[in-house]
Amino acid sequence: MIPAIIKDEDFIAQVQQYENDKKHFHLWWLGQSGYLLLWQGKRILLDPYLSDSLTKKYAGTAKPHTRMSERVVNPELLKNISIVSSSHNHTDHLDGETLIPIIKNNPGITFIIPEANRSFVANRAQIPQAFPAGLTEGMHLTVGDFTFYGIAAAHNTVDRNEKGECLYMGYIIQFGNYTIYHSGDTLWYAGLEKALNPFAINLALLPINGNDPARGVAGNFNVQEAAALAKAAGIQHVIPCHYDMFTFNTANPAHFAANAKAVQQAYSILPIGGHWSSEVL
Repeated sequence: MIPAIIKDEDFIAQVQQYENDKKHFHLWWLGQSGYLLLWQGKRILLDPYLSDSLTKKYAGTAKPHTRMSERVVNPELLKNISIVSSSHNHTDHLDGETLIPIIKNNPGITFIIPEANRSFVANRAQIPQAFPAGLTEGMHLTVGDFTFYGIAAAHNTVDRNEKGECLYMGYIIQFGNYTIYHSGDTLWYAGLEKALNPFAINLALLPINGNDPARGVAGNFNVQEAAALAKAAGIQHVIPCHYDMFTFNTANPAHFAANAKAVQQAYSILPIGGHWSSEVL
């Protein structure tokens, strides 16, 4: 088991240390594609998966989800959260055991989801259908100082409902002078780099676990594609994710680092629970 470098109450205390930083934003990797973003004292959660629900669900099956890394923080401890997002309906991006206590403990929280998934999300998170804020490709939503733009994701294809709304999403998030891209789960589909380029993205959070049909699950960028997409889209800095959670579906971040260096793409590799600051930009 890969240890988290900081967790639970110590993790919360570290976040609080940066609450009054007015110059930079801060980010912590929660494992898989989950992050906590802190800016100007506001806390945002992106695709948190903070339970063992998938390990329990698939125990004793042909597709065991054996956890590789420690949980960073008990979701019951996450307070003063302004926004939580889910990019799609897969449990490692929409986990009831994570979301239910977060929503309960954070009155006034905004829950951003793909509009196409509203009914499914409401059922899993045990909330009224009207509660989440839905987005699809080409739409945007402003919550306080943060604006979320919907970007289609291909997992493995860009799937839409009968209204044309995307089932899988990425989000461009703008706040202050910063822009970040949380891709959710996606492959590099035609035109993605052209859709991203106008946003002048400072930081992208990109999966690197690849697309191996033998795994029996939908795939993502591999290590080479993540680095190349970032370079093609003019992204300033990349943090890779979606590895070191389950033994059957992971990748080596050192291989991503080698590919990023080869195309002269700036990047950072975070440990589980690791902290990153925009000071490096």
